[in-house]
Parts: sequence; structure tokens; C-alpha cells
Amino acid sequence: MAAPQDVHVRICNQEIVKFDLEVKALIQDIRNCSGPLSALTELNTKVKEKIQQLRHRVQELEQLAKEQDKESEKHLLLQEVENHKKQMLSNQTSWRKANLTCKIAIDNLEKAELLQGGDPLRQRKTTKESLAQTSSAITESLMGISRMMSQQVQQSEEAMQTLVNSSRTILDANEEFKSMSGTIQLGRKLITKYNRRELTDKLLIFLALALFLATVLYIVKKRLFPFL
Repeated sequence: MAAPQDVHVRICNQEIVKFDLEVKALIQDIRNCSGPLSALTELNTKVKEKIQQLRHRVQELEQLAKEQDKESEKHLLLQEVENHKKQMLSNQTSWRKANLTCKIAIDNLEKAELLQGGDPLRQRKTTKESLAQTSSAITESLMGISRMMSQQVQQSEEAMQTLVNSSRTILDANEEFKSMSGTIQLGRKLITKYNRRELTDKLLIFLALALFLATVLYIVKKRLFPFL
């Protein structure tokens, strides 16, 4: 039966994959969006929510990794966390590019509407206001993405440091095992040497006892049977 912690790790990984796919789908929607500005704003809001949920799950997985008893399992989970964080950075970069693509599409659409006719002064004023709003929204969105990417980089650096510390702990444990192995081999050699010496001592005692008995028998023989 799987341990509760293992089940939690598996569920956490499944939710990370789910949120990552949802973020990618929303970014594609932004890339294909040609306006209006309200549609772009709504899509960006959804992306922020999904990225926030994704970040929470990655942080949860990182905490589970740090709680692992075995250093090998801890090391593997921290590597997974680092991979997820790199993927989040990639998503944020794609998100920024998708916003730029959408901005260009909205600008082109408004230019096309301007060329269709109507009151030039009024259309120019409306277009300038719309462009200003669009630029402001895009700038704010890009600044938000930049802040999120900065936070993600910092978290990745912290995870990398934890991973390095974990690797160092594994190496130290490996060195200790090697040292213990050398001590065990030395002890085995000493025990073997002691067993050989014990066998030699027993053989010498046996020979001394045999010599003693032979001497006693010889003396008894001379006393009891001097004529032999």
C-alpha cells in the first residue's frame, strides 16, 4: 500500500501538469486574440490565477521534497521541482510574447478601422485614446510578468541551493559509508588474524600436553618397569 506522503506527491504532480496545460492554452488564446482590450484583460487575469495556482502546487511539492526521509528521494523530487520552475519561467516568457503579439493585432485592427472612413478627427482621437489604453494595459501586464519572473528566478536559485546542499549531503554520506567499509574490512582482517593465532595457540598447547604426557609415561615406565 502506498504511503500517504507518496500519494500526496503524486496528486501534487498531477495538478502541476493540469495547471501547466491550462496556462499554455490560455497563452495560446492571448496569442490568437485580436481584441478588444477587455478580452485581453480577461485572458491575462485568468493566466495570473492559473500561474498562481501552479506556483502554489510547485511550492507544495518542494516542501514535500524537503520532508523526505531518504536523501535519494529528496534529491529526485528537488530536481522535479527545479524542472517545474524552469517550465514556469518558459510559460511566463511565452505569456509576455503573446501579449506583444496581441498588442500588434489590436493596433492593426484599430488602424484598419481608422482607414475605413468616417470623421478623421474623431476617429483619430478615439484611436489615440484606445491605443493609450491598450499600451497602458500591455505595459502593466508586462511589468507584472517581469515581477513574476523575477520572483520565479529567486525561487529557482533557492531550490538550486537546496539541491546543491542535498547533493553535498549525499556525497558526505557516501564518504562516511566508504570510511565505514574500510573499518569493517580492517576488523575482518583482525578477526581472521586472531582466529589463526588462536588455532596456532591450540596446536602448541596440544603438542605441549602430548609432550608432557609422554614424559610422564616414560617416568612411570622407568619406575615400575626398570628392566624394560
